[in-house]
Amino acid sequence: MPKRKDLKSILIIGSGPIIIGQACEFDYSGSQALRSLKEDGIETILINSNPATIMTDPVMADHIYLKPLTTKSILEILKKHPQIDAVLPTMGGQTALNLCIEADEKGIWKDFDVEIIGVDIDAIDITEDRERFRALMMEIGIGMAPQATATSFLKGKEIAQEFGFPLVIRASYTLGGAGAAIVYKPEDFDELLSRGLEISPIHEVMIDKAMMGWKEYELELLRDKNDNVVIICTIENMDPMGIHTGDSITVAPAMTLSDRTFQRMRDMAIKMMRSIGDFAGGCNVQFAVSPDEKEDIIAIEINPRVSRSSALASKATGYPIAKIAAKLAVGYHLDELENQITKSTSALFEPTLDYVIVKIPRWNFDKFEGSDRTLGLQMKAVGEVMGIGRSFQEALHKATQSLEIKRNGLGADGKGYKDYNQIISKLTIPSWDRVFVIYDAIQMGIPLSRIHDITRIDMWFLKQYEELYQLEKEISTYTIATLSKELMLEAKQKGFADRQIAHMLDCWESEVYNKRAEMGVNRVYKLVDTCAAEFKAMTPYYYSTFEAEIETPDGERYVENDSVVTDRKKIVVLGSGPNRIGQGIEFDYCCVHGVLAAAECGYETIMINCNPETVSTDFDTADKLYFEPVFWEHIYDIIRHEKPEGVIVQLGGQTALKLAEKLDKYGIKIIGTSFKSLDLAEDRGSFSTLLKENNIPYPKFGVAETADEALQLADELGFPLLVRPSYVLGGQGMKIVINKEELEAHVVDLLRKIPNNKLLLDHYLDGAIEAEADAICDGDEIYIIGIMEHIEPCGIHSGDSNATLPPFNLGEFVMQQIKDHTKKIALALKTVGLINIQFAIKDDMVYIIEANPRASRTVPFIAKAYKEPYVNYATKVMLGENKVKDFKFNPQLEGFAIKQPVFSFNKFPNVNKNLGPEMKSTGESILFIDSLKDDEFYDLYGRRKMYLSK
Repeated sequence: MPKRKDLKSILIIGSGPIIIGQACEFDYSGSQALRSLKEDGIETILINSNPATIMTDPVMADHIYLKPLTTKSILEILKKHPQIDAVLPTMGGQTALNLCIEADEKGIWKDFDVEIIGVDIDAIDITEDRERFRALMMEIGIGMAPQATATSFLKGKEIAQEFGFPLVIRASYTLGGAGAAIVYKPEDFDELLSRGLEISPIHEVMIDKAMMGWKEYELELLRDKNDNVVIICTIENMDPMGIHTGDSITVAPAMTLSDRTFQRMRDMAIKMMRSIGDFAGGCNVQFAVSPDEKEDIIAIEINPRVSRSSALASKATGYPIAKIAAKLAVGYHLDELENQITKSTSALFEPTLDYVIVKIPRWNFDKFEGSDRTLGLQMKAVGEVMGIGRSFQEALHKATQSLEIKRNGLGADGKGYKDYNQIISKLTIPSWDRVFVIYDAIQMGIPLSRIHDITRIDMWFLKQYEELYQLEKEISTYTIATLSKELMLEAKQKGFADRQIAHMLDCWESEVYNKRAEMGVNRVYKLVDTCAAEFKAMTPYYYSTFEAEIETPDGERYVENDSVVTDRKKIVVLGSGPNRIGQGIEFDYCCVHGVLAAAECGYETIMINCNPETVSTDFDTADKLYFEPVFWEHIYDIIRHEKPEGVIVQLGGQTALKLAEKLDKYGIKIIGTSFKSLDLAEDRGSFSTLLKENNIPYPKFGVAETADEALQLADELGFPLLVRPSYVLGGQGMKIVINKEELEAHVVDLLRKIPNNKLLLDHYLDGAIEAEADAICDGDEIYIIGIMEHIEPCGIHSGDSNATLPPFNLGEFVMQQIKDHTKKIALALKTVGLINIQFAIKDDMVYIIEANPRASRTVPFIAKAYKEPYVNYATKVMLGENKVKDFKFNPQLEGFAIKQPVFSFNKFPNVNKNLGPEMKSTGESILFIDSLKDDEFYDLYGRRKMYLSK
């Protein structure tokens, strides 16, 4: 059946601000759905409160409402657009589903004659109501762990008595495992039961017998109205049951599943999807499998919507699940749609992988002092990375190199744990760095059987680790001069980085690079083509690997490379890597716009990134996508292969900026502001000299490299002091100290965590107002795109402050100083592109806190508030295509826009929630108000004096 003719206008609900458990994967799915519906000529109306996303860009939908996700907002939109025929709630995560259910319960959809498509409410109810779900599974003959529902404290206690410990408590209708916990001991039960009942919106929990040590799998399915079902991807969790899938290391395709069990699991998944309702769309099913010969399978849960895993599955297979799910929701059948990658086969097929993908979560525990860093049923990761390789070992190495936690991969960097008890404890209580600790354990000689008994990680994975360690040991017996080509190739095929091999051989990274080039051990690029090269693929989506040479009958030797270099002018955009606090989706937004602007200027665009959740890694955002770690060795090889005109580093946050020095050193052109200027802004000494020369005031400061120097400086500068390491993002390690004891303790701690770093001590301007400006500069002229005033006082990180655009109480005199300083600094730094400057205002005097000649977190917010494509303009300026005066700036904003930070503190119940100079928010929303008399502004302004954490 082709597209339904009666659906002409559809409302899509977005997922709101980014929180732990619901990140930018829903921006990716929402953007895909909007594009998919647009192709079919359907009018799209979107509600989402997140200004940092591509999804809320004016070009994405016909009407965009940056409003709070409430039924009140839904009513306003439906009154304004009586033409809306249907609502698609499956693209916005649990937030969108919950809002859709609430609107349904209030009869809103019925009153406005709006149909729910892509899922039915009954299917959501069955999957969320654990009791009904259990009954249904029993009815269709699918096993589950012994479990029961409790809606009261007393009932919970009775169930625990019957089942015995360990137990699992899960709260109904929550996201990212909120309120879930494993209870090992009876004395912990009461508190965790109360918390689960409290967190669940319907005050209900499900108590299960814990299936600890069982293996966990996820299947991604799609179904059409004709009841055709395809399984897009099977994902295996390396971590066994007991760790939330969002916090688990996952692998696709499944590695340790027998074919017989896989076929049974497939049949069960299809049966489950068909049993929960008659809807067309996507669905995610989770299973546990017993770790013995029997391989018993039990169902854990089913989610009738696109999920975090479906974004991962889309990137892993090249099958755009959200795009196809949106088509199915409007009536198409799978066999009527084309495979988006081959363009010659139908979408009614199951992708085949001739490579392996490994996903590793990215945590940010250092932002939550005192947080419980162990992993369990409640998701704590803020982002994730994905590595693609020809083997599990290569993909695992690439994923660890993508994390940006100062590790070069597994082992061979001298940073492993050496203490037996510490290693055993980290294996026993799953921690964020367990992926590295397994290697340390093998290196220490702890037998695999012991590691398996403790972690319950399948022996197959542990043996893969062991092989890596054996190879490291073997290579370490050679020198750079004596290492054979066979061993070099094997090390590279298993994913070891040049700098790891250099560590093993005790030489320089560049020596390893030159040696392998000499041997002809070079990276080749392969296509992600969904069909293991059975059909010709049309999409330029690549990953790198190493292959042995092929010899033809006439003696010619070559290695096959799928990435054909064109003779067009090319631009590389470096992505921002995994999401973390301080560097989130805003930078992905900037990267995508940079790619689109470069394409408008006639360049072939090349994207390098490793984050599976984002729009930048969609296979049709750039002309060519290299899904690779944003890690020097990988980038350098791509640049040597493609020979671009230059590289854009300004848009990918600190990740891309950190590589500017290397690019400069190797003579690779940086597009826009030069490395020299980027470095000058980071180096406090040189930057202050520049301010002094331009008569611009700044707080008194000094640089210290030891605790002694810091204490001497304190006498000169006077307390309170703001202490911070240089070259960090998101205020990492920043603290306000008020006496010498605090100063000494913090400096010692910082130098332990970040050795050899210069520490900056600023006299902290107590009680100052903070403001910031973003501007575009072409080296000669400057245009300020926005000036914002923070509602919170100076000293709270700008990412955690409520910021108003335009400022609400800065006088003419202060505003003029801000404009003058911004102009002087941008020109003095020879900025070409974007710049963000932060100010502290005290007694009508404007001081400079810092300047960043790059895209900032606030650029997307300003672009949405003023309805102007600022990143597009800035990229064209960077490319030298336009000057500032070529653009007709026409900002439109009535009243004020407020950027409101959103925190995920509920994931860390015991953490200090005070705000300070280190950023803690995971996302943001935008709030429009007509005037300062608005109640919401009053409320924010009244709370601004909440204490600063010292």
